[in-house]
Amino acid sequence: MAGDSRFPDVDTDRSEKNEETEIVVNVGGVRQVFYGDNLNQYPETRLAELINCLSGGYDSIFSLCDDYDPGKREFYFDRDPDAFKCIIDVYYFGEIHMKKGICPICFKNEMEFWKVDLKFLDDCCKTHLSEKKEELEEIARRVQLILDDLGVDASESSWKRCQKCIWKFLEKPESSYPARVTAVLSFLFILISSVVMCVGTIPDLQVVDAEGNRMEHPTLDSIETACIGWFTMEYVLRLISSPNKLHFALSFMNIVDVLAILPFYVSLTLTHLGAKLMELSNVQQAVQALRIMRIARIFKLARHSSGLQTLTYALKRSFKELGLLLMYLAVGIFVFSALGYTMEQSHPETLFKSIPQSFWWAIITMTTVGYGDIYPKTTLGKLNAAISFLCGVIAIALPIHPIINNFVRYYNKQRVLETAAKHELELMELNSAEGKAASSKSELEDLAREGKEGPFYSSRLKVSYSDTYIHLLSEEKHYRTRLQSCK
Repeated sequence: MAGDSRFPDVDTDRSEKNEETEIVVNVGGVRQVFYGDNLNQYPETRLAELINCLSGGYDSIFSLCDDYDPGKREFYFDRDPDAFKCIIDVYYFGEIHMKKGICPICFKNEMEFWKVDLKFLDDCCKTHLSEKKEELEEIARRVQLILDDLGVDASESSWKRCQKCIWKFLEKPESSYPARVTAVLSFLFILISSVVMCVGTIPDLQVVDAEGNRMEHPTLDSIETACIGWFTMEYVLRLISSPNKLHFALSFMNIVDVLAILPFYVSLTLTHLGAKLMELSNVQQAVQALRIMRIARIFKLARHSSGLQTLTYALKRSFKELGLLLMYLAVGIFVFSALGYTMEQSHPETLFKSIPQSFWWAIITMTTVGYGDIYPKTTLGKLNAAISFLCGVIAIALPIHPIINNFVRYYNKQRVLETAAKHELELMELNSAEGKAASSKSELEDLAREGKEGPFYSSRLKVSYSDTYIHLLSEEKHYRTRLQSCK
């Protein structure tokens, strides 16, 4: 392009100092004037390279920009002008703030195009960028899981395929109607087991054994055994079919599953074998201690409830707010219990015997419970109780709002990610279908030009439109998906 007659010779006066050079940059129709002394602060950036490329000929210029007007010395770029306005702040302020409404991933790509290091991005904006990256990774993970479920690898053994089917059947209730029925049955077994555990403690429903000890009704024991059998079978099948046994065994929900069924087998072992090794009374105490661990099975409901999972995540993300709540309460409990003990000492029938005992009163007062087993009797003590009550309400109310916000934010985020994953799959399927249709149309046109009609022609039509074809598993990716473009 150096010999193109449309452009005059590029000014190659080397005596001109870069600091005095003025260039005009047109980004998406927005013109900006820059001076060399500003741009040369960061010589590795694209704008700084524009100053030095003027002496390198048009090949050097057009390697950096989309177009160039030598008369105006104006460089043209077909880029996002809003992102560019934010990026050029690095030359004036030494840092970059991302404008609200700009996609963080697209902004990162713009910074890479202008060769500006991400270290100049402010910390608050880096947080948005990291959150968006996590969202995209989560969408990609969900899409990949769906693709893995749809995929059938012919090279896999029949046992591997069977493992995948069992895992999909037990872990993905939405995959088929029988899987949904199984999930509902599992949910019902959890509820029945929890109800049986509670009902079994009612004295009227208990029976007396030969030694005069109360025990659960045999019918309830049979129901309990059936529930434990279901839980055991479910856990064993999921363990066998799990693609990663170690990760499965260390997962929190799977640990809960073990704690839900383990006490039954330990109690059974102690009942039949423990009597030979220790006294019967000790065996019964050990069995009772283990039976209380059955309450862990109620946590199995979290596996079938997205609401409980969302609440758990919100609490994990709210450790700071919960810590503040505990700190406020701890300070208030210490202060008001000490004041209550001091003010109540003048009363002859005081219930505040010591400050540690007063802690209990301060706890139930500040948390608005008020059992009434300990209460102030003096006027100053009652005034102290009223103030502690009001302070407790305020201390509890302050951190609640951020916790609720975390819950709502995570819940909405999960819905958005689920919708985005579905849209991504629809787009992939649409692109695959368009590519196949274009290929089929070209193939048909070639056959028509060659005049190949008859049985062969009809068979080709059948292959093009009737073969078993999984759109989402096409190995040839001729189209960029929304997710790939954003990355």
